[in-house]
Amino acid sequence: MLRIATIGTSMITDDFIQVVNANDQAAFVGTLSRDAERGAAFTAEHGGERNFTALDELASADDVDAVYIGSPNALHYEQALACIAGGKHVIVEKPFCATEAQALEVFRAAEAAGVVALEAHAYPSTIPPSTPSRTPWARSPPSAAPHCALANIPRATTRFSPGRATNIFDCNMASGSLMDIGVYTVEPMVEIFGMPSGLTSMATLLDPTTQQLTHGPIDGCGSILASYGGGSISVELAHSKITNDLLPSQIEGERGTIQIDHLSTPRNVRIDYRGDVVRGSATEAPREQGDNGRVLDLPKSSNTMEYELTDFITAICGIDNVKEEIWETPAGRHELGHYRDVTLVSLRIMDAVRQQAGITFPADAGKQA
Repeated sequence: MLRIATIGTSMITDDFIQVVNANDQAAFVGTLSRDAERGAAFTAEHGGERNFTALDELASADDVDAVYIGSPNALHYEQALACIAGGKHVIVEKPFCATEAQALEVFRAAEAAGVVALEAHAYPSTIPPSTPSRTPWARSPPSAAPHCALANIPRATTRFSPGRATNIFDCNMASGSLMDIGVYTVEPMVEIFGMPSGLTSMATLLDPTTQQLTHGPIDGCGSILASYGGGSISVELAHSKITNDLLPSQIEGERGTIQIDHLSTPRNVRIDYRGDVVRGSATEAPREQGDNGRVLDLPKSSNTMEYELTDFITAICGIDNVKEEIWETPAGRHELGHYRDVTLVSLRIMDAVRQQAGITFPADAGKQA
């Protein structure tokens, strides 16, 4: 039985505890919150045995085996290192850390301590390996390779109001649209295509008059254009915390198009293979003859954190039986090293995107927020 404590009292932490309580291999112990009173109420509400009032108390707790970290982004690094030093496995909410350098330090500390450090990835578990979007395109014939991928993660919120501070838009908390929402487009891109050969981006920054509250320039929405294979494949990502986009994500190739309804939690994925094109006219749009589409059978869960918990438990069970490097330990369908690499490459991309936009965090200067 894996005894799990959590850090944070957000909605996503609530989702994680729900799957812990429903899993016969895990048990919820309690929560650490910056607000002790709120943490105690949250722990009691979810059936926990004790609440924690300090990070060192949680890190040294004998009745805790693992910790889920769902706190503000800037706190992940310090909290993960403390828990690892206390011999705890950690699963950290996205983004794993504020920068690639921080994440690499956490992974190295976990390896030295012989524990699992895992980002709460959903993509490898929710998209089956046989899905065409997971095919190694480099080995595909030119006619089958994709030419364009479009990924949209909109989540319109009104969390930012003039005159009111919020963790969602705060450089000291390593937040903003890219970090809070854009990560859900960057990580699937890395999962499918890897590290791009070219990268350019644009960001819409919040009004400069708000910077006293946001502690510097910060993005409300933005877009990323990545290229692969010397420009033979282009990937366009869009993310926003201030607008809403109702379009699906898709991958386009010469032989067809893959449509994904919700990239972060895919429920419906459809492949439409190209048929014979019938030319249009002034009165009729071009069309294709023949119905060549099919819908993929994907795992369906009301709470996709079920997959993340399953991979976390699998990785921990594997480490107990492996003597060589822990990165060779299987974690679900992938080795733990694969998860690590997706996290590090994604943060490398996000570091570059923030640099292009002029967005800086305390962690960029080697300081911890």
